[in-house]
Amino acid sequence: MSEDTYIPINKVAMAKGLKSTRALRISVRKGKYIAREVKVPGGKSYEILLSSLEPETQKELIQCTALVPVNKEPSFTAEKARLYALARIDLLNAFNNFEKKYKTRKEAIENFILLYNSGEYLKQVFKVLGKTSRGSLYRLLERYDGTIESMLQKYSYTRLGECNSRLTPEMINVFLRFVLGPNKLQISKAIEYTKIILERRGVENIPASSTFRRYANHFKKYNYEKWILMREGEKALEDKIMPYIERDLSQISIGDIFVADGHRLNFQVINPFTGKPTRPVLVGFFDWKSGALVGYEIMMEENTQCIASALRNAILNLGLIPKVVYQDNGRAFKAKFFQDVNFDEEGFAGVYQNLGIKPVFAKPYNAKAKVIERFFLEFQEGFEKLMPSYTGTSIENKPPYMMRNEKFHKKLHEKMTGNKVPTVHTTINLINSWIDYYHSQPYKHIPGVTIKGALDNIHKQQIDPDILNHLMMKTEIKTIYRNGIKFMGIHYYHDSMFGFREKVMIRYSLFDLSKIQVYSTKGEFLFTAKQLRRLHPMANHLGSVKDMEDLKQQIKKKMKLKKAALSEVKMFLKGEDEPFLIVNNDNEDILEIAEEPVNNLVEFKRRQQLTPRQQNRPLFNSNFEKCEWLQQHGCTNNEDRIWLEDYLNSDEYYDFMETD
Repeated sequence: MSEDTYIPINKVAMAKGLKSTRALRISVRKGKYIAREVKVPGGKSYEILLSSLEPETQKELIQCTALVPVNKEPSFTAEKARLYALARIDLLNAFNNFEKKYKTRKEAIENFILLYNSGEYLKQVFKVLGKTSRGSLYRLLERYDGTIESMLQKYSYTRLGECNSRLTPEMINVFLRFVLGPNKLQISKAIEYTKIILERRGVENIPASSTFRRYANHFKKYNYEKWILMREGEKALEDKIMPYIERDLSQISIGDIFVADGHRLNFQVINPFTGKPTRPVLVGFFDWKSGALVGYEIMMEENTQCIASALRNAILNLGLIPKVVYQDNGRAFKAKFFQDVNFDEEGFAGVYQNLGIKPVFAKPYNAKAKVIERFFLEFQEGFEKLMPSYTGTSIENKPPYMMRNEKFHKKLHEKMTGNKVPTVHTTINLINSWIDYYHSQPYKHIPGVTIKGALDNIHKQQIDPDILNHLMMKTEIKTIYRNGIKFMGIHYYHDSMFGFREKVMIRYSLFDLSKIQVYSTKGEFLFTAKQLRRLHPMANHLGSVKDMEDLKQQIKKKMKLKKAALSEVKMFLKGEDEPFLIVNNDNEDILEIAEEPVNNLVEFKRRQQLTPRQQNRPLFNSNFEKCEWLQQHGCTNNEDRIWLEDYLNSDEYYDFMETD
């Protein structure tokens, strides 16, 4: 700032600590200071030459950073100010044309002002400038030099992000400490506490609450990233502020990428292992290209094999082995659904490697990176909320019948649903039906094609389901009993189990409980056991034709197994020509007690004529004992054959086999 600079009189008054400019005006009139008159809005004022002021006042003015010369142009012109200046020029041009109709300017101005302020003349200019006065029009005529700059308002416009506020740096610092705190104080409370702190520090002239609120809104508008980071944290910054990556799905095909994740069902299901209601986890595999859930598994208990089983279902349903599986890393997946297992040591890398699949792990807790999260949201809104055992997504959002003292809603829920909780089998059927509906929606990449249509048109691979059996759900070692393996309250049986009592391991899928895969404890596949069908208690009397046929077949199977066991025992006991030997306790010679084989027809006929006791035939306590003896030793005459055939077809035999 040079000594030839003229300073507005109000700035000089502020530098000298005066409350008004009255004393300075008197000094100027007395000639104490060198000054000049200047026109200002509303009249005239003075500007004082800097070098004519006292040295201490000059020093204060030079050090004051708030001083800006009056004739300094604004740093930039706001768009609103430019439009305002153009409207002023239009107003002056219209007046110049209007003035030609009158002899004097005074008369022209009076009539022009009346006409313009009516709002019907120069309507567009009136919308921008509003009403004007004779004095304003005179001043505009004097200022206009043919340039737009002469019509600009002499305002100092702030740049983007700058705030022209009465708040001092100290006030702003205290206020931001409260409003940007992690406890997310309300702005009104932050203002209240700020004023308390400033009053204790002895600060005077504290602005009104509205001034603090305007500054908070301005800060939030131009520093939104700081607002979110300080009040809500880094995850909120990632989700709300940080730009996201757009992916081009046209560069992949259906079946290239599976996205895997788990979802805790928001309704209860009967646990087949315990019989109690529980909220299982749905582990799904989502095809990224088509947007279809191609495979899933219901996990009732913590079992990492459920993920492999869901992958197996997805591969079989789609008919393709994916190139990439995109899922949470082990730590994130474990945190969500597993507590008692080491997810990283369950061998999933080997499972993917054996199938030629490359696993890709997402950043932990980054929901926007996995498109399956959006599918689960649609699943929640479109399916889960329709289930009678719906429990809500959180404690705050649970339905009224689960809340305390909601007697009306509890009775209403019981009346409408009967408090029924679906089984796993029912749940799977309902989910499959909803997925069929979801797949009937339009396929966004090809107009006029549904998701199902896109899945059906792909070239499928020839996949043998047996090579994927190692991905099925496995469970604890089971012991084989007389009726096979009991699993989930159901008996599974295979003929190879007859007489087998070794512990085994089973693999299963909740999608098909009609059979299970049985393995040895070493992992060798043994056989596939099928579910035993329960028969009608009185199939021959009250059952259908199918019931009677099932009973007949099971009886035949029992007889066949028994006959096979007897044959094997006979083969084991049968010697070539050596008799059975008995050694007495007195170390005497060995005695032969076995009979010699019958080698001629005469001897055979002679034995047939012997009485039952002579033939070592026992006395039977019941017809069933006689039946068993004849089946074991054979019929030696026509009479026994006729009797055995009639008995096997009798009601007594069927009833006895049913009760057995």
